[in-house]
Amino acid sequence: MASKRILLLKPRGFCAGVVRAIDIVNIALECYGPPIYVRKEIVHNSPVVADLARRGAIFVDSVDEVPPGGRIIFSAHGVSPEVRQQATARKLRVIDATCPLVTKVHLEAVRFARLGYSIILIGHKDHDEVIGTLGEAPGQTRLVSTEEEVAGLSFPDPSRVAYLTQTTLSLDETRGIIAALRVKFPNIVGPPAQDICYATENRQLAVKTVASICDLLLVVGSANSSNSNRLVEVARNKGLPSYLIEDQQAIAMTWLEGSRTVGVTAGASAPEYLVQHVLDFLRAQGFDCLEEVETIAEDVRFALPPELEARSGATVQL
Repeated sequence: MASKRILLLKPRGFCAGVVRAIDIVNIALECYGPPIYVRKEIVHNSPVVADLARRGAIFVDSVDEVPPGGRIIFSAHGVSPEVRQQATARKLRVIDATCPLVTKVHLEAVRFARLGYSIILIGHKDHDEVIGTLGEAPGQTRLVSTEEEVAGLSFPDPSRVAYLTQTTLSLDETRGIIAALRVKFPNIVGPPAQDICYATENRQLAVKTVASICDLLLVVGSANSSNSNRLVEVARNKGLPSYLIEDQQAIAMTWLEGSRTVGVTAGASAPEYLVQHVLDFLRAQGFDCLEEVETIAEDVRFALPPELEARSGATVQL
């Protein structure tokens, strides 16, 4: 009988923005000591957040929960100008862990708003990144999540409309929405370069590469991770059964029945140790042949905030 195999996708797991955000929390804890407050989840991964909480990070939903003068870190997903103003009013010492690629979208929103454009933000309602971006020009920005919603859009001047996107969307889904927008608003303009981040794109392309040769795909990531959920969607759209799992304990044995080749990947906020636990579990179920499939090399790095750059030797790796 042929061996049962695992196709381990690469790239997978942490992107540069996530590495930077986690490093920021670790360095801040090492250099300043607790309490270090973090607004919202620093990245959308429950084990990562729990690990940082054990080390002394205090996660809050609002800057109002931070004592006046306290030190607070903004998450990788970014915040609205209103949140920054609230932090200033409380005299909080802010360390900004916003992913530079999210900051890029914020700056584009500001630019389009100043030029008098109506802005369409393609994204998922209530996602932390979307909430922050909408806050840059709330009076000029409309959110759409599906092609169907495009039909209901109207603006005072249809010739001056721009679109932006959340960084962690499905490439295919977003392409369809943009196409619908171009039909409805022929003069619509977009960002100079796509807003969907390199890591989101690379992980989706890796899934597409192996979809035809796998019987099952396991995506390591948390339920509130947008880019992890999109990996599941990409696989299912290719006809490949796919499941989002927090860790190996979430794997149902029925998923493995009849599977000879299982693909394994991880969302951009999932740590590698969780992937390794999944591999150990699969090996115990007889998947004894492991093959790493690399579709593209990633070497992106983002600089730390200036106030932490000189202290970067204190970084603790997860």
